Amino acid sequence: MQTKKFRRVYPNGSAFAHLLGYRQIASEANLKEDACKEPLRLNDKLGVKGVEKLFECDLRPIKGHELIETNAQGKFVKTVSKVEPVSGKDITLSIDAELQQRAHEVIVQNVPKSDIEVDYPSKKISVIGLKPHTGEILLMLSYPSFDPQAFEDTVRTEIQTYLKDKAQPLYNRALLGTFPPGSVFKPMVAAAGLEEKVISPTETIQDNGYIEVGANKQRFHNWFYTKYGRTDGAVNMVMGLQRSNDIYFYKLGEKLGNDHIKAWAHTFGFGNKTGIALDDSPGLVPSDFWKRERIGEKWYLGDTYNLSIGQGYLLVTPLQMALASAVFAQDGQFCLPQLLKISNTITPRCKSLNLEQETLKVVREGMKKACESGGTGWPFFTFEPVKTGERIEVGCKTGTAQSHLESGLPHAWFTIFAPFEKPEIVLTILVEESGEGSSVAAPIAKEILTTYFQRSE
Repeated sequence: MQTKKFRRVYPNGSAFAHLLGYRQIASEANLKEDACKEPLRLNDKLGVKGVEKLFECDLRPIKGHELIETNAQGKFVKTVSKVEPVSGKDITLSIDAELQQRAHEVIVQNVPKSDIEVDYPSKKISVIGLKPHTGEILLMLSYPSFDPQAFEDTVRTEIQTYLKDKAQPLYNRALLGTFPPGSVFKPMVAAAGLEEKVISPTETIQDNGYIEVGANKQRFHNWFYTKYGRTDGAVNMVMGLQRSNDIYFYKLGEKLGNDHIKAWAHTFGFGNKTGIALDDSPGLVPSDFWKRERIGEKWYLGDTYNLSIGQGYLLVTPLQMALASAVFAQDGQFCLPQLLKISNTITPRCKSLNLEQETLKVVREGMKKACESGGTGWPFFTFEPVKTGERIEVGCKTGTAQSHLESGLPHAWFTIFAPFEKPEIVLTILVEESGEGSSVAAPIAKEILTTYFQRSE
C-alpha cells in the first residue's frame, strides 16, 4: 500500500498567524467530540485557533483510499474498492492580503515616522481594519506574532519558545486583549449627550485647566493643562472632540450620569462579545453595582468623570473600538464583524442605532477637525498619499490611556475613517505602553492608509 502525505503550508507566516490560527494533532477527546461530517482519524490534524478552528468542518477534506488484492508474492491482482479524495471547501475571506502584509511590515521594519523615538518591533500592537458599511474585516493583526508552520510541522523547540515568551506571541491581543480606551471613547459619549438632550452642539463649557471635586478638592485635569500649563477657554462639542478636551467631557459625563453612559456604551457594542465567531472578550463597562460587588465601594462622581474620558474601570478590545468608530463612518449603522467576503450568500449584519442626523453631523465634524490643524491627530494634517496636491480628508480620534503597568507609559490609541465624505475603511490602532496616540499609533495608520490609497490609484 502506498500512502501520499499532504502538508499544510503557511506562506505568509507570522503576518497572518492570529487570523488563520493553526492546527495540531487531534487528541482522544477531539476524536470523541468531533461533530464534522467527515470524521477525524487517529493522527489527523485539527484546527484549534483562528480560521482553522472556525471553518474546520468546511476545510477538512474527504480522504481517499484504495483496497487492492495481491497474490502470495505481494503482487497486485486487482482493485477491490476505491474512493477518490475530495478537497475541503474553498473559503473566501474578507481579508485584504496586501494590506495585512503591509501592516505587519510597517511594524517589523520600524517604518512609521514619529515626532519621538519609538522602537515599534519591541512593542505590543493591535491593528484592526474594516469596511464600515458591511463590517468586513480587511486586516486583523496582533503583534508580536508567531509562525503557524511550527505547529503544522510540530517543531517542538519553536513551540516551546512561543509558550515561554513573556510577550505572549500566541495571544490575539486584537480580540482578547482588554484595555482602557482613553479619548477614543469620547465620540460615543458625545453622541450620548446629544441623543439624551443634556447638551446642545453649541453649548460651551469653560476649561480652566482642572476641576476640583469633594471636600478634599480632588483635582481632575485636562491633558493640555497638565502638559503645557494652558487652557482651551470656552469649548463646544466640536472643539471638545477636536482638542480632546477632558474638562468638556468631565462635565458632559456629569450631565449624562453613569447609567446613561453605561447604556450607550452597550449600544455601541462595548461590554458584549462582537459576534466575530472567533474567541474574543466582552471587555467591561463598569456600573455602580459592579463596583460595590467587585471593589466594595460606592460609585463616586470621580468615577463618572473617568468613565466619560474612557478611563477608570472601562475596558475594551481593539475590535470593539473599530466597530464603534465605524458607526460615525456610515450614517449611524452598527455592523457585526464579518470574516467571509460579502457575496450572494453572505450578507452584512447591520442595524441602525437610530441616531439623529444632527448627532452624526456634529460628532463627525469633531472627528474631522481632530485630524486638521488645531486638532490632536497631527500626522494627518497634511495627508496626501498619492502626491496629487490634494489632501484626503479623514475623521479620526486620538487616545492616550493610563495603563497602570510597570513601565508607567500610557497605551497609545488611534481610530480613523477615510475618506471623510465616502468612507471606505476604518482603522483602529493600539500600541501598548508606548506614549501618546498621536505620536505613536497614528503614524502606523498613516503608513497603512498611504498604501491603501496609493494602490487605489
